[in-house]
Amino acid sequence: MEPTAAWRGPFELHQVATNWSAEEPTGDAQQVWAPAVGHPLQYASIVDIFGSSCCSLQPYAVPDSSISSSGGGQQQLVEYNYYNNYYAAAAQHHDPTTGKTTTTREDDVQGKLGTYMNSPDKLFQETDGKFQADAKLMETKMHRYPPSIQALGDRYTAPKVVAIGPYHHRREHLQKAEELKHVAAHHCIQEYKWVNNNCSLSVRDLYQEVVSVVAEIDARGLYDKDVMEGIDDDNDFLPMMFYDACFLVMYMLKMSGAEGDRALFDVFEASGEDIARDIMLLENQIPWPVVDAVMSKCTSEPLEKKEEFVARWKDECLQDRAGRKSPKVFLDPSDKPPHLLGLLRLHMVGKGRSRSITKMSASEKEKIGSISISAGAIELAEMGIHLTANERAELPDMGLASEWFIFAELSMAPLSLDDRRASMLVSMAALELCTTPDFLDPGAKPEDSVVCSYLLLLCMLMHREEDVHELRTKGVLKGAGLANSKALEFFTSLEGLRKGRCYFDVMVEIERYRVTRWPGWLRLYAFVYNNWKYIVAVGSAVGGIISFVMTFKKGAHRYT
Repeated sequence: MEPTAAWRGPFELHQVATNWSAEEPTGDAQQVWAPAVGHPLQYASIVDIFGSSCCSLQPYAVPDSSISSSGGGQQQLVEYNYYNNYYAAAAQHHDPTTGKTTTTREDDVQGKLGTYMNSPDKLFQETDGKFQADAKLMETKMHRYPPSIQALGDRYTAPKVVAIGPYHHRREHLQKAEELKHVAAHHCIQEYKWVNNNCSLSVRDLYQEVVSVVAEIDARGLYDKDVMEGIDDDNDFLPMMFYDACFLVMYMLKMSGAEGDRALFDVFEASGEDIARDIMLLENQIPWPVVDAVMSKCTSEPLEKKEEFVARWKDECLQDRAGRKSPKVFLDPSDKPPHLLGLLRLHMVGKGRSRSITKMSASEKEKIGSISISAGAIELAEMGIHLTANERAELPDMGLASEWFIFAELSMAPLSLDDRRASMLVSMAALELCTTPDFLDPGAKPEDSVVCSYLLLLCMLMHREEDVHELRTKGVLKGAGLANSKALEFFTSLEGLRKGRCYFDVMVEIERYRVTRWPGWLRLYAFVYNNWKYIVAVGSAVGGIISFVMTFKKGAHRYT
């Protein structure tokens, strides 16, 4: 992908008549680069741009392929059928964004088939080479949801209003937002000119910045090859990176408190919840260096604006805290997040700041993988473990602390649960699953699995709706975003998540608490906890009777 040659595509792609351009023409020979959708402001209302329709992902179906062969020995028949079936399937490309399947040239496939029939090992060598190359991209790849997360369905995994990147780019209900991306690109270009105090700068110059970064990091190679096979660089992928980066930059500038176009920012404000949700989805990302390149060109204070955006987002990522000044956040230039979701997750879990893992004995380490504690919020309360919402806590701050020698307190960060936060936490958990193969590996850090640990701990605490009510009573769950039944359904659907280090730490602490308490004491406390109202009522009645008897005796003694 040569940056100098990449400009040809967008001109060919965007040859639709329009009244909008990023720069004023200077003459008849001036070539105008224009979006493919006409004037971006030709919409009746905000609702016209952002509809409320939900998308429905079509599951991938492996196409059936069969081929018959005659002659030769049984081994040749097996090999021939194997390689023919392999390449018949490989020749059919399934695009999950449209549900369509395309077929490559048959002679190309037959040529490859002949090569591999003569050298069967070559197939496996190439497959292994691709696998090893893909494994090296584990931390920077634009991942897809793993099967355990896909099972949650579109509600928590599919964008509602805007597609970022290629995975959902062609979905029909997201096309309205493409117009808004062109508006965002126009204002990015205006900011680019103003920051550089150079009116001669054009869309071509800003676009070339994106092309250079895309080539430098091989952004195309970070996406699933199955999807990218149907996407052309010059006519689709590069413009997509440009528009999506401009959209994210203008949204980040708006959320950081910067001044900007009123009409554009009003749309961001009106659809803020949906946009905030969509740009946090794992499959709705573009490489962070691409976004960062545009941000650095469109504001005179790129670092400050990024820090303000992250600070505001971090302050409201778990709870509603409108009107409060967000704590300062400092970005480390050495951090290399893969995308916006990765950047925000990094600042939510921190680096090396999660609570230290409890020191475990050799026997505890041996059986840590088999620890299975099933105790809802009410069951823990019956054991003398009281839930506490730590308002100052962050996501990694979860654990057990001794209280009055015989009791314990389980504290964790509270959560105002709604669809946006549920989708965000699911995507962050999916990112952890994709980038850290083994959470218990000695090389894995506790913060590598913080989100999975947090979700699993809440999942463990919820067995029935009464547990959800208990969590709300204790302030661990807040807000009315999801009803108790929906909250229970959401968390119980996460039981299949891989267990993280922080989660095991809490489980070990609970197990230690349980085995070091006298069983008779636990049974007695559980009885008192469940019947304290009756005990108080009986105690009050007994006290009243005793008081009456004593008063009666005093009166009788007076008359004698």
